[in-house]
Amino acid sequence: MRKALRWVLSLVVLIGTLSTAGAATAAEPDTADIKDRLLAIPGVSLVEEKPYPGYRFFVLNFTQPVDHRHPAKGTFQQRITVLHKDVSRPTVFYTGGYNVSTTPSRREPTQIVDGNQISMEYRFFTPSRPAPADWSKLDIWQAASDQHRIFKALKKIYGQKWLSTGGSKGGMTATYYERFYPKDMDGVVAYVAPNDVVNKEDSAYDRFFAKVGTKECRDRLNAVQREALVRREPLEKKYAEVAAAEGFTFTTIGSLDKAYEAVVLDYVWGFWQYSLLADCGAIPADAKNASDEDIWASVDSIAGFSSYTDQGLEPYTPYYYQAGTQLGAPTIKFPHIEKKYIRYGYQPPRNFVPRDIKMKFQPGVMRGVDTWVRHNARHMLFVYGENDPWGAEPFHVGKGARDSYVFTAPGANHGARVAGLVEAEKDLATARILKWAGVAPAAVQDDPSKAKPLAKYDSRLDKRDVEREMSLRP
Repeated sequence: MRKALRWVLSLVVLIGTLSTAGAATAAEPDTADIKDRLLAIPGVSLVEEKPYPGYRFFVLNFTQPVDHRHPAKGTFQQRITVLHKDVSRPTVFYTGGYNVSTTPSRREPTQIVDGNQISMEYRFFTPSRPAPADWSKLDIWQAASDQHRIFKALKKIYGQKWLSTGGSKGGMTATYYERFYPKDMDGVVAYVAPNDVVNKEDSAYDRFFAKVGTKECRDRLNAVQREALVRREPLEKKYAEVAAAEGFTFTTIGSLDKAYEAVVLDYVWGFWQYSLLADCGAIPADAKNASDEDIWASVDSIAGFSSYTDQGLEPYTPYYYQAGTQLGAPTIKFPHIEKKYIRYGYQPPRNFVPRDIKMKFQPGVMRGVDTWVRHNARHMLFVYGENDPWGAEPFHVGKGARDSYVFTAPGANHGARVAGLVEAEKDLATARILKWAGVAPAAVQDDPSKAKPLAKYDSRLDKRDVEREMSLRP
């Protein structure tokens, strides 16, 4: 009986440590140094502090349960960063859906509201990976629960309004977090978030590539892509030489030939994801008469021949696992390339994850999220780029949604942002972000056209270039 009682007490202590109920003690004075207040949160430890004028910036570890349904069954250290301005300001909760940057930076909503920023590394991206890794615990609900626990802990310090945000997979993450924990955030700004509701139905992407940009640009890109497959033999010889020199291997995807075709088939997609129409001038104009070196260089600069090597795939195993189990992945057609030149087509995520990791797709997950957003969205803003392939299947808001918007930035790629919207939409979006954050001046509440970011642009903090991920990843 005593032994059983001791076990129960031990379990209570562990769960209490993982709980956020005691994140800040009542006796802790508000005047305490912010680092001391952060480190007083159970499970938080300091990795490093980096100086930045006007802010305090901390890289921290946050103890999370591997399984939020069974918190006593092990923990791992999740990396987060805190860009601290003032506890009296609103806070923006950001994730890119991949690794977290340990360099101070400020996302667009953070600049708009002149606030604090909490950034989270997505679970299972190293070093935020449990050991051993139980991949069945990598899903959108577990990740949303990571965010929920971080919010509950830090809300005791940052007591003003909170907004969540993220770009691409991070925009998806912000959306899923809102779906599972709709009472946490006061607003959501999701950038370029793909919404693959039915994984096997991808005709929207084919329609996108048939009309994006100009015919001249499309023809240039299609010709280079086709020529890279026509010249497969000499260019694969070059690929083998590069792989030998760089130490690249192809165990996960299965062969250099599969990797080569995967890179080439990503070429057109990669251009529109990361480049602008104005960049078409850099694409070889006469692919048939271009040199092998020119074809290689163009494909490599846009799609990256290291992408499907073991070394290129390994850091992104968590993404491909999720794409193959819940998120879905696009499949497109190539009407400008004869079938004899395409051996594999767009390969499924299963080909990019080591075979010892089990995967099974769950077809109802994305439909559930999509339905919830359409009918339950509150204070949500989705921003897409007109020329971004990932925006071909966007989120929509419908009946039941309140104070929520879907805007598209003209001519923008995967780096679309509020500042790139047409004037009226930019004003409205900025005004709503300020309103949701509780910092909209009276003049803005009366007239959205007066809405401006509250913080001045900082060229070091506010880099707005698209976050480039080589290969077909959001």
